[in-house]
Amino acid sequence: MSDRSVPKYLNTLAQFASGADINSLSAGARERARWIIADCIPVIAAGMQQREMKAFAASHLACAGAGNAWVIGAGRRANAFDAALINGTAGTWLELDEGNLFAKGHPGIQVVPAAVALAQELEVTGCDLLLAVALGYELSSRISRAAQMKLSIHPHGTYGVIGAAIAAAKLKRFSSAQMIELINCAATMGMATSRQTLLDGATVRNIFTGHSGYMGLMATRLIECGFTGEIDSPAAIYGKVLSDTFDPARVVAGLGSEWLIAQSYFKLHPTGRYAHSVIDALEDLLARVPGARLDASQIERIEVRAYMLAAMLAEKHVVSSFGARFSVPFALASILVHGRSGLASFDDAAVANPQIQALAQRVDLQEDKTFTARFPAEQPVTVRIVLKDGAAFEGRCGVTKGEPANPHKPEELRGKFFDLGEPVWGGSITQNLFEGLMGIEDISSFREFSKRFEL
Repeated sequence: MSDRSVPKYLNTLAQFASGADINSLSAGARERARWIIADCIPVIAAGMQQREMKAFAASHLACAGAGNAWVIGAGRRANAFDAALINGTAGTWLELDEGNLFAKGHPGIQVVPAAVALAQELEVTGCDLLLAVALGYELSSRISRAAQMKLSIHPHGTYGVIGAAIAAAKLKRFSSAQMIELINCAATMGMATSRQTLLDGATVRNIFTGHSGYMGLMATRLIECGFTGEIDSPAAIYGKVLSDTFDPARVVAGLGSEWLIAQSYFKLHPTGRYAHSVIDALEDLLARVPGARLDASQIERIEVRAYMLAAMLAEKHVVSSFGARFSVPFALASILVHGRSGLASFDDAAVANPQIQALAQRVDLQEDKTFTARFPAEQPVTVRIVLKDGAAFEGRCGVTKGEPANPHKPEELRGKFFDLGEPVWGGSITQNLFEGLMGIEDISSFREFSKRFEL
């Protein structure tokens, strides 16, 4: 491919990716990348404890090649490809992974598993890993932002392949020319993903993120072997296949000064992101109730008005724990019955609870188009609960907790790390791992660091 045939925006992306160093990151991007790596690891470990994931890990590792990379939460190691596949799949099981409304998806869990696994095989520093994650996240998010993917497509398993590939290529120190070929190859290696999988509670959806990590690593291997991509694969895939519009200028607008990674969100509730806005409105409502608790048996109806993507999570007949995470009626009913949000509010026992199922039927969830018009800068929702005696309470959400304009406190994110990590690893390992990841820039060899922990 001659230089004249390379689109200008791709040249800009490739030069930025190959030339950036740790000082290229803004303070906000650097801090957020550190937290994203730290957040992903215990989320993966907790997801690995699910019955299906235990079976998948055992079955896949039986024929996988050896390697140094953690299979997180399984106490095993494998080669980077297989570790990225399994870890990426486990990372979305509990719906606790980080995301980004401007990237329109969850870049972190598609980039981090591949980057961490490869960093355990190469001789790279913690700074190298941090930078690779930040660049893979940032550049793939910009490609997603520049497109308007069809609503029927689930964003997992699409642009995440590009992000994982860029992160891996940065760790391998690809040149600008190699980065161009890499992006063009990786862009066409995504999946044909369906958003209906999450609405149906279909757990095949979780492999989408594992696919991103695996195929991102594969893309770097293809480039090393001399494979080539089309001249402008992102424009072809995101302007004609997955989306009908793609704006190359928006990919590079503000590159190096505006960091999408610094505008991400973290989750404290194990549900689809748009349900969080509704849960926030419920919590606002309960704060106005004496004792902050309502007797679920005395609730006549629950009226919810929300922006479109939250209003889509309207399934009332939930039949699985995974499906429960994408149902606003179930989430409200289970939290009201349990008195709090947590993993127990969405487990199999909660799904089998007739009181929860009955209360979910009394939820009226509707889109408010004026709320939709304010999204994504705001995520407005109102929740109104009417009791059988006629009393009514109302709560609101304007900006969902965890967004940059309404961020979680560091102690809340630390609490999440320990709440998920300690049941899997115990207190000592969890504490040492957390401290190490918070000081990731000081790690001289991530491969040697990783040998201290059997995760």
